[in-house]
Amino acid sequence: MNEATVTKMKQMNLNGMHNAFKTAIESGKTDHYTIDQFTSMLIDSEWDERHNRRIERSIKNARFHYKSNIESLNFEVSRNLDRTLILRLADCEFVTKNQNVLITGSTGVGKSFLGTALGYQACIEGFKVSYFNTSKLFAKLKIAKADGSYLKELAKLQRQDVLILDDFGLQALDGQNRITLLELIEDRHNNGSIIVTSQIPVQGWYDIIGEKTIADAILDRLIHNAHRIELSGESMRKKRSKNIG
Repeated sequence: MNEATVTKMKQMNLNGMHNAFKTAIESGKTDHYTIDQFTSMLIDSEWDERHNRRIERSIKNARFHYKSNIESLNFEVSRNLDRTLILRLADCEFVTKNQNVLITGSTGVGKSFLGTALGYQACIEGFKVSYFNTSKLFAKLKIAKADGSYLKELAKLQRQDVLILDDFGLQALDGQNRITLLELIEDRHNNGSIIVTSQIPVQGWYDIIGEKTIADAILDRLIHNAHRIELSGESMRKKRSKNIG
């Protein structure tokens, strides 16, 4: 084996190429390739390695609260989960079109799991995603307003292709959170996608937001051209508990 070549690959952080080269040499299969084929194999290996690292980085940076993916979704009829719609959303065209996804349903039916699965898929497709529990995000931004870092935090959020707001509407918004939500929505209107999960039906979001003028402005931007998914059925958590028992 050409140790000098292997060393240079490692020093240049060509990890995919290094592993493929080392494996080919050790297995004695280099004679099976033409020079063009061998070069192509090394480049493909490096590309795959970097692509996979980017995906891993995106998933880590998203800070998902749950582990979920499209393949693990349950499409039982009782859940009212349209397989065709979900597979269409999984191609992430909704992200390129700056469309939103609104997921509602009672406690435990899998809203967060579904929202995370779509976010995970967006990471795989190369988009930047951030997951937040809505109440915790509002609390974080309140602190940012107090310490002067609010605009910086908003700028970070604006750089994300997909923003997941989980458990929206658990409590009515106060005046400060109402304005914060409006600014978030305005920043992302035609400039990014939002996935919202909520126990409250969409028609009840007016009462959660409060102040009709601001609620109209928020919901007009959020709901227009959005994909709406209303989950039903028994709590998935209760089902799992029964199966364990």
